[in-house]
Amino acid sequence: MGKRVVILQSNYIPWKGYFELIHRADVFCFYDEVQYTKNDWRNRNKILGPNGLFWITVPVEKEAVKGKISEAKVTNYDWQEKHFRTIEQTYSKALNRNAILELLEPIYLSERWDNISKLNQLLIEKLAKHIGINTIIKNSADYQLKDERLAKLVDLIKQLDGSEYLSGPNAKNYLSENESIFSDNDIQLTYMNYGPYLEYENKRKTFDHQTSILDVLMNVPKEEYLNYITSQT
Repeated sequence: MGKRVVILQSNYIPWKGYFELIHRADVFCFYDEVQYTKNDWRNRNKILGPNGLFWITVPVEKEAVKGKISEAKVTNYDWQEKHFRTIEQTYSKALNRNAILELLEPIYLSERWDNISKLNQLLIEKLAKHIGINTIIKNSADYQLKDERLAKLVDLIKQLDGSEYLSGPNAKNYLSENESIFSDNDIQLTYMNYGPYLEYENKRKTFDHQTSILDVLMNVPKEEYLNYITSQT
């Protein structure tokens, strides 16, 4: 029997919707063998502080835009402790502060990262496991991929034994005119609709759903994680 497949570029400590996609899939596949995009979620995300959202960004070489996400190089190591300390200070009063910092500390303080894709994938896998997500996770680098954009995607879905492709809503911009390629290959195309999501207490006056998954993990009891990353529809 075919599987529900999600194929997505890796992001830096992504928001809860990213993890909901992983949770809803039978197989999730990192798709980092595609073009790196500047000013995107590949190397940055938003943290929610007492004064609202702010960016934390991993420095990536300017030449990254000429190659694949999997090839994008991190330019230095100075940011690693800085990001860890920022997270530590931002969530100084959070419910699960100690447990999440214990999970993140070896990644930020014991290893040196020169590849954004490898960093992102490790963080996502560690955090998904901590949430309690048991989805099979694969990497497109381990498969033979075709050259043309949509043909590459469809072929990868088939290699992953997929009968359904669950896509993020933003992909409608380029998939809508070519949706027949999925039905022609016996693949059901489904678009994800994010939210609404449950709100939660966070020891602050501000609240925003559009922040890194760290906000949920810091503030919600672990046994309730899945409830707070799942759309209430």
